[in-house]
Amino acid sequence: MTTPHISATQPAAYWTGLAYESVISYIRDQLAEIGFTQPQFWLLRNLSKNDISPDGQGMTIPELQQAMSSYLRAEDDLKAEAEVLLERGWITRDADERLWITEPGDKARAGVKEHAPTIGVRIHKDIDDADYVTTLKVLKQLIQNTGGTPA
Repeated sequence: MTTPHISATQPAAYWTGLAYESVISYIRDQLAEIGFTQPQFWLLRNLSKNDISPDGQGMTIPELQQAMSSYLRAEDDLKAEAEVLLERGWITRDADERLWITEPGDKARAGVKEHAPTIGVRIHKDIDDADYVTTLKVLKQLIQNTGGTPA
C-alpha cells in the first residue's frame, strides 16, 4: 500500500478519525489479550476510590453511563459488561442497583493499569516526544478553532 502524500490541505477530520479508530482498536485488542474489555476496565476505574471515583461510592448503570459519556462508544453495553464483572466477583450490586467494586476487582483494575505504560510505549513507538506534543497542541487548536472545548 502506498502512503499518500500528506499536505496542509488534507482534512484533519479524516486523519483524526482514522487515528482514533486505529488507536482504540489497538488498545481494545491489547486489553482482550489479558482478558478485559475496555468498558470493563472503565467500570472498575469509575468505581474504585483508588482511581477515578472521588469517593468510592457505588453507582448505578445510568450514573456510570453519565460519568463515562465523553468516551463511551455506541457499541459499549455497560449493563452487559457489568454482568461479566459481577460473575467474576469483581463488583457487587446492592438492593438500590448500585454497583460496588470488590477487593478482587480493585486488584484486577490495578493489574490492568500496570499494562497501560507498555501499551502506550507501543502506540508512541518512533514518535519523538516533541512531535507528539506539537501534534496535541495542533489538535487542541483545531478544537478551539471549530468551537469545541478541549478537555
